[in-house]
Amino acid sequence: MIVLIYAIVMLISWVSVTLFLVINTRRISFLKDMPVALDTAPLVAVIIAVKDEEADVEEALQSVCRLQYPHFHIIVVNDRLTDNTAAILQRIAINEPRITIITIDELAEGWLGKNHALYKGYMASTEEWLLFTDADVKFRPHVLQKAMNYIRQKRLDHLVVLPEVTSGSHLFQAMMNVFTIMLDIKLRPWTVSDPDSSSSIGVGAFNFVKRSAYEKAGTHAAISLRPDDDLKLGERIKSAGGRQDLLYGDQEVSLAWYNSLSEFVNGLMKNTYSVFNYRFVFAMAAALAALLVFVLPVPLLLLMGTPYAWIALAIIGCHIVLLYGNKGIRARWWHFLLVPFAGLVMAYIVIRASILTERQGGIYWRKSFYSLKELRKQL
Repeated sequence: MIVLIYAIVMLISWVSVTLFLVINTRRISFLKDMPVALDTAPLVAVIIAVKDEEADVEEALQSVCRLQYPHFHIIVVNDRLTDNTAAILQRIAINEPRITIITIDELAEGWLGKNHALYKGYMASTEEWLLFTDADVKFRPHVLQKAMNYIRQKRLDHLVVLPEVTSGSHLFQAMMNVFTIMLDIKLRPWTVSDPDSSSSIGVGAFNFVKRSAYEKAGTHAAISLRPDDDLKLGERIKSAGGRQDLLYGDQEVSLAWYNSLSEFVNGLMKNTYSVFNYRFVFAMAAALAALLVFVLPVPLLLLMGTPYAWIALAIIGCHIVLLYGNKGIRARWWHFLLVPFAGLVMAYIVIRASILTERQGGIYWRKSFYSLKELRKQL
């Protein structure tokens, strides 16, 4: 009886989630569909925090230099570089007068490196609009025109563009699809434009914010110790009354993220616990939910035989519809087979990151240690 109740609940849940996400993600537009022609072009500062990015920074920065926007300034912040990135930046800057390079030799107390670098970039700027981005993000030439057109059309203070994530690992791509589903369920990104909604959004690849809204939200100084700074910046802008929205960045903004599943797991270890505000019970509840909803239903019900196997097949059908119908997902035909595995990996990341952070009493970020007591000051 318990298994039957569980099977029915999971089937209803997956049907509901599938309809919920497929319908609502259709409400999000693509940046590529925005017009290029622009009546007026407010000044923009593109602020890039760089930390040992010699493998990716040249191609990414060259794409920024090729932006066709009339008035923009590029501020690159060297955050305690130890590789050849500085030489690459200097070589590019020789032929690009719009680039200003700022060098940080020591990390200020009470700051994570990236947050401090972005704040320093803001301090060196005077422009009305700030685009905070990462050193491995590539842009098509008309990105800023299209983004600014959408901002003016919707009268926004903050625009987020979700990048097209690429990877040489097919396994990671399948994993990323399930990760996207989980984020959609948690963040409800199609509601961030509603001033009455508590939902908010931010992404490190493309946080485009009006200077006055950024300052009203407290700047990065208010989130100086947050590993999830992009999400928290969006949260603070929305809480401060800023008008916010997002677009899909397919074909316009791209990010070659992790090249393997192990890189993805290790990369999320340092900031996953912060998403739950360092609350162990909340993190474990999320891990349990991932196990019950993503991992167990299909294999358990298939093993139970008829009629449970039919319910399992119906849930698999929901996975297929969701992977192909969710507007923000680019799936291959076989990705539905890995939904339970991907859910298991996500549960593992949450559990291990939470236990590790609690056990060592904090996190290591760029070789610096930050205690939980210090990190919890900004909850």
